[in-house]
Amino acid sequence: MRNQLRRFVGLVFLIVGLSPLVLALDPPVSIDSFVGTWQGQFQGETFVTIKLVNQDGKLNGTVSRGSIQVDSNGELSSAVSSDSADPIIDTTLKGGTLRITTKDQESQDLDQCEMRLTGADQAELQLLGAPSGTPTPKPWKLTRVADASTAPATPAQDIKSKLAAAAQTWLSGQFGSGAASSSAPAAGSTALPGGTTTTPTASASSLKISDAALDATLRKQIDNLPRRVQDKFKNQGDMVNFVLVGSEKQVQDALQAASWHLADTDNKLAVINAIQQTYQKKDYLAMPMSTLYLFDRPQDFGYEEADPYAVVASRNHFRLWKASFTWNDQTVWVGAGTHDIGFEKDQRNGSVTHKIDPAVDGERDNIGATLQKANKAKAMYYYLPPNPVQEAKNATGGGYHSDGRLLVVMLQ
Repeated sequence: MRNQLRRFVGLVFLIVGLSPLVLALDPPVSIDSFVGTWQGQFQGETFVTIKLVNQDGKLNGTVSRGSIQVDSNGELSSAVSSDSADPIIDTTLKGGTLRITTKDQESQDLDQCEMRLTGADQAELQLLGAPSGTPTPKPWKLTRVADASTAPATPAQDIKSKLAAAAQTWLSGQFGSGAASSSAPAAGSTALPGGTTTTPTASASSLKISDAALDATLRKQIDNLPRRVQDKFKNQGDMVNFVLVGSEKQVQDALQAASWHLADTDNKLAVINAIQQTYQKKDYLAMPMSTLYLFDRPQDFGYEEADPYAVVASRNHFRLWKASFTWNDQTVWVGAGTHDIGFEKDQRNGSVTHKIDPAVDGERDNIGATLQKANKAKAMYYYLPPNPVQEAKNATGGGYHSDGRLLVVMLQ
């Protein structure tokens, strides 16, 4: 045993001693080292994308590069992305540097750039042939990103990855092992009835909230809304946290464009639909949700957004009720949205039920963000009604907190 330990320690010192020599030897760079999708970003936005594939020992692909401006030192000062992509007509690898020649599809001009690897998934891109009298742009950093088109997954790999993602999602919500999906109410919020906060929650930072005051007539109608929904036993539950203004068709079209799925309303039908979707090699994303009540009637619609396989345990979802009033001859819809993140004990009967993210403002803002991204929100407002809900429990006993505001969305 002692001799084995001595040999092991000697081997460790040998490896440590040789490691500087090994690291000093640059491994040969092949064209396969460049294969993949590479992106460069400026202020968080992608403005250049290079896709490289090995076709019969030759690199081909496309380069998508937006309009850029550089300062006197050659540093990027602005960059705007472009949807167009120019074909790569030639590549040459020399001394670890890949020279790429593309052909502009509009002007038919030839453009050249050089790409040099700086890490496993890192590279630098240098433009060549800058116009005379203009600063030469400094190299841009590129990062290789996952691209399903370059390496399509097999059905087994696809299912495995989805199950892994579902398990991670469930664990994150159940045991708090992942990043929080939404934030707590912002400290120091200055929200007042009829106004907006000067310190919005972090999850709402990307929402384009109108600076104008919400219409007084609509505010008065919202003031008279119930603050929370109920279960069939009249137990108070989720808070009312958003309002949509638009026709039924506008609502359905907007939510479909924003990738929300209409939930099945019948458990038996849901099983049939799930089997059909599986048979057609599609993902089932219409898991039924429980019935809750507002205005003494069940929800008119239930919508959900989830990853395949994770939908049973984790999903963004909400319920909608048609209000008894209109505003400017437009239909008003009242919603209650929460984010399921796992399971917990139902305090009413001891059975298992869904556990929600207690920071419910995250789901409210997520709904607005999806509509905004789909260009279906004409205007959005925050409104703090009288007697807002800020600390409460849902009908199954799970606690939640909020800044008390409703998100009011005028649909396109």
